[in-house]
Amino acid sequence: MRIKYIYQQFISHISILIIAFIILSLLFAHFVENMVYENKVKELTKYGENILEDFDRAGQEFIFTQYQHVLNTQNISFSIFGQNGVIVYPVANNATRARLSDEDWNKLSRGEKIITKHNIKWANQEVSLVAIPYIGRGEVIGGILLISPISGSREMISEVNQYLLYTVIIALSVSFLLSWVLSKIHVNRIQKIRKATSKIANGDYDAYLPVSNFDEIAEMSNDFNDMIDQLKAQNEEIDSLEKRRRQFIADVSHELRTPLTTISGVIEGLKNNMIEEDEKEKGIQLVSQETKRLIRLVNENLDYERIRSNQVKLVIERIQLKEVLEVIKEHLLLQAEAKNIHLIIDVDEDSMVFADYDRLIQILINITKNSIQFTNEGSVLLRGIQGSAATIIEIEDTGIGMDKQEIESIWRRFYKADISRTSNQFGEFGLGLSIVKRLVELHKGEITITSERNRGTKFTITIPIKE
Repeated sequence: MRIKYIYQQFISHISILIIAFIILSLLFAHFVENMVYENKVKELTKYGENILEDFDRAGQEFIFTQYQHVLNTQNISFSIFGQNGVIVYPVANNATRARLSDEDWNKLSRGEKIITKHNIKWANQEVSLVAIPYIGRGEVIGGILLISPISGSREMISEVNQYLLYTVIIALSVSFLLSWVLSKIHVNRIQKIRKATSKIANGDYDAYLPVSNFDEIAEMSNDFNDMIDQLKAQNEEIDSLEKRRRQFIADVSHELRTPLTTISGVIEGLKNNMIEEDEKEKGIQLVSQETKRLIRLVNENLDYERIRSNQVKLVIERIQLKEVLEVIKEHLLLQAEAKNIHLIIDVDEDSMVFADYDRLIQILINITKNSIQFTNEGSVLLRGIQGSAATIIEIEDTGIGMDKQEIESIWRRFYKADISRTSNQFGEFGLGLSIVKRLVELHKGEITITSERNRGTKFTITIPIKE
């Protein structure tokens, strides 16, 4: 059975209030009843003690008659009992033959100073009774019995209970109203969160809730807003990845189609003797270049996946930094000279680096090729600095540079800073710098970029020195 949350809140609030009011009402009614009866006992006891005290000083008939007139006005009667609890005064009263119960007389005989009883039958009516002993010659020889009908006390208790009932009804009415309002407020706040959740489920991320720190629901709303921000960021990242994935597939398709078409055409020409003898060597050379290009493409993707999944094991050794930079210069010199770029090395002879030799070469070739690609008729500086805790390698060019947004995105897989990069020998698919960053991290190092548009770019690699 489904019960709305507002009704659950309302029923729980009211149930607690009703139970609390019932308990308090019962306790208060019991307290008032006891208080009324205690006051009645005190009143009767006081009269009884006064009668016995005056009885010792004056005559019997005079004292009893005087008090009889006074107490009758307050609807109180009294009787004098002698030995064994037999009533001896008033002699003309119908209660003459009445007497105290043996139990009450025994209690007084044993020294109990006062006996009180409420709601008992005496002379065919319900009364409150007080019995006070009279001591003579060191023993109980009689006493006084004061009786007051409980009708007056009951009327007072009933009146108090009536006012108490009115108070409870008014308090419950106000509580009903407040509980309904508060429950409605809480349910409305939860409904807002529910509606916002439904909007997010439908793909609408503009579902922010009011911000406050009033209570736990408000804090949940704040957390909900933080969740929306994270979902929006993740959704934007997913969209960005999807766009890059589509671009990557398009680039891969284009890059694969071109060499495969070239290879297929040359093979068909050789097969059908459509290529002249003096051109065959040139065709075979073209097939070889395109095949190497395809192998490089496949290897680059496989290499990235191996590095990303931590399947690459580094062999860290102490390497002379100048030797490594000379190898890079020698390897890329022809490519640099083709664009009128000067490769400059700035490093001390005794500068060392602790790294995996093959992976370090791969890192530096990737970055240096990237610098050469985006530089025309300028220079690329390879600088090495050995510090006390780390070796710093800087590769700085005078090329076209990048803006801030490109710097933040350049490490992403498939990202290409220049969409026209479709035919260079390295980094055709935006994987080169992703591989570089991961390899540097495997060396426990750090790589950073500083660049300005049309003012060149500088890559800084910091690799810690092992003891």
